Amino acid sequence: MHISRIACAFLFCGGIAMAQTAAKPSDTVPVEPKAPVSFDLTAIDKTVDPCVDFYQYACGNWRKNNPIPEDQVRWGRFNELGERDRYLLYQDLTQAANDPKTPLQVKYGNFYAACMNSDLADQLGEKPVEPVLAKIDALNDKHDLAALVAQLADQDGTATFFRFRSEQDEKDATKQIASVFQGGISLPDRDYYLEDNDRMKTIRSQYKEYVTALFKLAGDSDDKAAQEADAVLTIETALAKGSLPRVELRDPDKRYHLLPVSDLSTLAPDFNWSTYLSDTPAPAVTTLNIATPDFFKAMNDVIAGQSLDNIKSYLRFHALNGAAPWLSSNFVDLNFGFFQKTLTGQAVETPRWKRCTALTDRAMGEAVGQDWVKQNFPPQAKASMEKLVTEMEKALNEDIQSLPWMTPETKAQAEAKLAAFRKKIGYPDKWRDYSKLEVKRDDLLGNIQRAAAFETARDLHKIGKPVDEKEWGMTPPTVNAYYDPSNNDINFPAGILQPPFYDYTKDPAVNFGAIGVVIGHEMTHGFDDEGSKYDAQGNVKNWWTPADKAAFDERTGCEVKEYGNFEPVPGQKLNGKLTLGENTADNGGLRIAYRALESVLASEGPGAETKEIDGYTPAQRYFISFAQVWCENTRDQYARVAAHVDPHSPGRFRANGAVQNFDEFGKAFGCKKGDPMMPVDPCVVW
Repeated sequence: MHISRIACAFLFCGGIAMAQTAAKPSDTVPVEPKAPVSFDLTAIDKTVDPCVDFYQYACGNWRKNNPIPEDQVRWGRFNELGERDRYLLYQDLTQAANDPKTPLQVKYGNFYAACMNSDLADQLGEKPVEPVLAKIDALNDKHDLAALVAQLADQDGTATFFRFRSEQDEKDATKQIASVFQGGISLPDRDYYLEDNDRMKTIRSQYKEYVTALFKLAGDSDDKAAQEADAVLTIETALAKGSLPRVELRDPDKRYHLLPVSDLSTLAPDFNWSTYLSDTPAPAVTTLNIATPDFFKAMNDVIAGQSLDNIKSYLRFHALNGAAPWLSSNFVDLNFGFFQKTLTGQAVETPRWKRCTALTDRAMGEAVGQDWVKQNFPPQAKASMEKLVTEMEKALNEDIQSLPWMTPETKAQAEAKLAAFRKKIGYPDKWRDYSKLEVKRDDLLGNIQRAAAFETARDLHKIGKPVDEKEWGMTPPTVNAYYDPSNNDINFPAGILQPPFYDYTKDPAVNFGAIGVVIGHEMTHGFDDEGSKYDAQGNVKNWWTPADKAAFDERTGCEVKEYGNFEPVPGQKLNGKLTLGENTADNGGLRIAYRALESVLASEGPGAETKEIDGYTPAQRYFISFAQVWCENTRDQYARVAAHVDPHSPGRFRANGAVQNFDEFGKAFGCKKGDPMMPVDPCVVW
């Protein structure tokens, strides 16, 4: 399990920890999705009182008319745009696979073509993963485990016990350092191994059945497969017990321990760390961040206490499970049946063209992205976005100045941090070089392994070097955005800068309600419970007076309680502490973008703030535009998984939770104090 420091507008940056699925050869021919629209009048359900349930008012008809497709676990406005972007990317990839025009298109076209060749995958069966399994089978001594773990991670794309990577130094953000981090489990979260309730017990039983079936599919006997499954579950449970919970991982002080490399041998003496480190592409290091020290004690207990055969079973499972989505259809179906159908309720396998498009984007995103932005993100779109960001920065600065609970001393520090924000819009200034990545048109799993090795080497080679402030953490077609506290930067890929988020033909109220709130959301992440621990230079440093920090904690505590009482599915409440950062960003983004809209309307002259369009005032159009970004339908199984692992609240609570904390919403729709959407004591931070 890896928790990224970057905070995203919508999708969990680290991704919900599930295997990716490919689909059967009988995929349907892709149909071009309808382009999403901004401010959808047909989505509104006027039978609902907006002061009682604004989300249902703004999205009720949309939800009725947009059931979840069978190959999805949720369906919302983000998905609409995501499917559109994916289709446009699919067209580029198909063109590159069939008739490439440049050397770069040859490379990513071959990657996509190899992925789409499901007939070859069926012919090969498990053969593509057999070389990796042979390496594991050849392990005869625990002393050699470290070399094998390094080889699996660095050459074969198979991560096992832990993660080794580069990261910015939390206390000196100009430096890239080495870091080791907990990992090694396959279910979505440690809670799935540890919670003692009927639902989790059932999932663990189903998971064990899946592990057993996977070993049998690889040729093991019934008895051996059952024994190996027991070993896998035992080892992963032990690793889960040693792992920090997600809420604690949000605290930089709990995941930063810059220590001598020799301390690794103290924590886990039965793992040969000198061999492991020397066998990776990383330069030699004397210190590193041991992010989760107790985890490595638990890992050592596993290595010392489990038999060599059990450890090999664990390694074999991770190799098979990682490869299964891209092997023959029997492996694909088995993998899909547990990770998608059982865990999240997805009805049918995702069409292969969608999965291969996403896979190619993950493997070679800045190669594919170069051509994608030329066709889908004109220079004027970037220029317009830069103007919007400037308006939002001005509004946030005014918001900071007006805060009644913050002293001038802390305000000055907050303003300095805002002034230091870096802004990345659309795509990188310098594209990543993929010339050393080898891609073969008839070797899908090999391509995946080589792409993983390429990325691992690229990441580890950053250790000891200055931070590249212009590097991106998302690919250009991505429908998302993020804030990175160590870089103190806000990032908006080209993929999200389209309707329903941004439409230059619409009035300012619609755009500020959609993309404006997204911008404000990412800015507010710099001042949420996690981001507020970083200074203007991206270092973890306290810049608050004690009184201001206490006042801040009191206000965020209100949000923890408020959102912790929201229930997305019966019997499953949200974790108010896990979702605190995103909830704070939603609330702050809504307020900041509204302030920016007021400034723009004021500049347009008298009457602009009351001029109706489609029967709605600018304020009403602003709030409807905001809520409609979150229109969605979600499968119950997925909602239960998300409640454990996703730091974002579901769409209903992102919309209603934010507007009920903002009195300007109640004024716009004529609500009364005490109405559900205009409570007497709202939670207000920024």
